[in-house]
Amino acid sequence: MKTVVLEVRSLADTLADAARAMNSGRADAATRIGFATPELLWQVLSAKRWELLKALCGAGPVSIREAARRVGRDVKAVHGDVTALLQAGVLTRPADGSAGIEFPFDAVKVEFLLQAA
Repeated sequence: MKTVVLEVRSLADTLADAARAMNSGRADAATRIGFATPELLWQVLSAKRWELLKALCGAGPVSIREAARRVGRDVKAVHGDVTALLQAGVLTRPADGSAGIEFPFDAVKVEFLLQAA
């Protein structure tokens, strides 16, 4: 199962993990996409976008029109959400160069720690 971990972490921590993976020659088992703050994560991952990810999870490449049909929303609104998710690296374009979008994961894990100030 291909899992993506959406997490809140600093750039320094992300770079340290990348350096550790390069030095050891071993990558993490899961793909990780980091956000600088919880607010940024929730801004990018709104309720409508989460619904879109659930509809695309494990589906393979689909057109934006098909993605909109799956979630019962307007194509223009879904296009805006797709653009934001592409910019954040959560969605991708199909590797074969065909048109459409892809959420190339079977599972999503969201991680962040909320601490008292």
